Amino acid sequence: MCGNSMSAPLPAIVPAARKATAAVIFLHGLGDTGHGWAEAFADIRSPHIKYICPHAPITPVTLNMNMAMPSWFDIIGLSPDSQEDEPGIIQASENIKALIDQEVKNGIPSNRIIVGGFSQGGALSLYTALTTNQKLAGVLALSCWLPLRANLTQAAAGTSVNKDIPVIQCHGDCDPLVPPMFAALTVEKLKTLINPANIQYKVYSGMTHSSCPQEMADIKQFIEKHLPTTN
Repeated sequence: MCGNSMSAPLPAIVPAARKATAAVIFLHGLGDTGHGWAEAFADIRSPHIKYICPHAPITPVTLNMNMAMPSWFDIIGLSPDSQEDEPGIIQASENIKALIDQEVKNGIPSNRIIVGGFSQGGALSLYTALTTNQKLAGVLALSCWLPLRANLTQAAAGTSVNKDIPVIQCHGDCDPLVPPMFAALTVEKLKTLINPANIQYKVYSGMTHSSCPQEMADIKQFIEKHLPTTN
């Protein structure tokens, strides 16, 4: 038996229908697991892409009265000036970078890997893409925000391997948990860190803190554009 009892279970995976030449690593939101998102990606899959949906470890969350639940890092509050769990976010980001490295060892180059996530998972995917030295193919940022934004400077981003990374940021205009204003602030900050021409920002009318068929269609199009088949 490897590891300890606290280690998270193996990710939910939608395997490629043929040899995998690209991958999507997608991180679920607070209190969720990777299973639901794996099912969602199975509906929009491309045959040459492997979809990896890891499960967050179960840990107490300050925002939810210290109840233990799947969480990538602690959340103290949900306002732009709330204190953030800097050590937890950095450690979680390192874990995602290790997952990317594992896929590179499996034969998929990092520039054929898209990272993404929903809500807390989307926040972590954005932070990871902006701080890694692995050149990535893109980011799916759904109903989320940019964590530790004060740590992310234009100077550091200018030398980043991902300064031209394509990002699709999606948000519902009726989101009660992560207000649309957060999304707008995130887009403005991202424009100072990466090439603004490569940022798509999509707002879905009537969508709450969830997903919708149009959003999934837009995600499918983004993935197919940035992870095309290779001959």
